[in-house]
Formats: sequence, C-alpha cells, structure tokens
Amino acid sequence: MTEIGEGTAGTILAIPGHDGATVTLAWAAVTDVGRKRAANEDSYLVSPPIFAVADGMGGHLSGDVASAAVVNRLSEIVVGDFATTADIESALEIASSDIAVVAGESEIGVGTTVTGAVLTVDDDGSAFFTVFNIGDSRVYQFERNDLRQVTVDHSLVQELVQAGIISPAQAYDHPDGNIITRAVGFEPAPVPDYSRVPLRAGLRLLICSDGLTGELKDDRLRLHFAAGLTPSETASALVDAALASGGRDNVTVVVVDVLDVSESSVL
Repeated sequence: MTEIGEGTAGTILAIPGHDGATVTLAWAAVTDVGRKRAANEDSYLVSPPIFAVADGMGGHLSGDVASAAVVNRLSEIVVGDFATTADIESALEIASSDIAVVAGESEIGVGTTVTGAVLTVDDDGSAFFTVFNIGDSRVYQFERNDLRQVTVDHSLVQELVQAGIISPAQAYDHPDGNIITRAVGFEPAPVPDYSRVPLRAGLRLLICSDGLTGELKDDRLRLHFAAGLTPSETASALVDAALASGGRDNVTVVVVDVLDVSESSVL
C-alpha cells in the first residue's frame, strides 16, 4: 500500500487564463486492508491536480508494487495546478514499464487498475475534471442529490451487461465479478477511457477501489453522500460500511468536494 498526499486537506487553486478566478477543493482519503486479505494492495494519490486510486493484482507483494508504481508515476507529473491527458498517458506508460520488471520475476500476472480525476484546462480556458480509468475501480459524481457512475468498468461482467446477457442486478454478485479486461501491466500500452466533469460548486467526486462497490450498491453510496457530512466523515463512513458488509477485499475511498468556483465563465 502506498499513500501519497495528505489524507485530509483542502486548497484554493488559481485557474489559468482567468485573472483572479479560483477553485476551492476539499478532500479526504481512507484505505483499509479489509477483513479477509492479509495485505493491502491498494494505493492512492491525493495531490492536486490528481486524485487517483489503484488496486493491484498479482499477489501480496507484486500487487502492492504495481499499484505503487502507478500512483508514484502519476505523482511525478504534478508540476502545476492542472494537467493533461498526455501527462496521464505518459505516467501510465512509464508505470507499465516499471511493472513489467516485477512481472518478469513473477510466475503469475502482475498488474493494477487505476482510476481518478485530474484538474484540466482547455485551450479556451474552460476548467474541468478529466476522469480516467483502466479496470474496475470507479469514479462517481454526486450533485444535487443525484449519484452517477462516471466510469465504465473494464470487466467481463460489464461486457455481459452491455451485451444484454445479464442484468445490472445480476452483475452485482456474479461469480466472474473479479475478472477485468483492461489493466496497467498486462499490456504494453495502457489505454484509459476519459470523461469530462465540469467544475461546479457543490460537486462531489467519489474515487474508489472495488472493495467498496463490491460491498455497497449505488443506493447505499447515495445515502452516505446525501447525509451532507465532510469528506473525511464520508470517506470513513463508507469504509466502515464496506467492512460491516463483509470487507472481502481491500477498500480505498477518496472523496473530493468542489467548495467554490469563483468565476462562472470557467464552467
């Protein structure tokens, strides 16, 4: 397990291209080994402009090394308050090379999921979160009492849902739920999917490993967000709920709040 950044913090960032315009963020991160695993193979990064969670695979040592490689390489692109998709892809390519060294010494595959949100500014000056993911760790968006899953899992079960073979309800407890179809480390060039989430005051993001979503359905997640607690209180409550529901896997939760955006023209 690797933790980068302050677990509970906040900051005010200047938005490039808009004199005096700022965005105010608050966040919290909590991780737990769970009730069934011997080691925590999750890692996280909470350091603007990047908030990310990685869930390693490949056994106790190798999985931890894989997830650590991703968050460490992503942390190296933090040279300003905003970043680009090119920065993300460069970091993931280097991390993939790091993981290949470990995989070469292992008899089983070594890799990691990764998902997160990166503060980005367009050429026209529009500021937003770029959400990215590889694997089945997720990002959710909570706004105006509505919870929406932003990312789409790269998993066998998700492909079955999209093909109409099983329903979303059947996917929750499917026996092949741990089979992912995309990861960092199992292929030469990691390919993230991207989504764009505008910066708006009142927006809350949840970034998590499947140790959370494997225990709590979306309606439970929404109830925790609707409670209106702080990022720290919410992250801790979600982890506690996952443990109470079984804690079958490592669980990592990052909650990011947009408290204020000072200029409407950046939306």
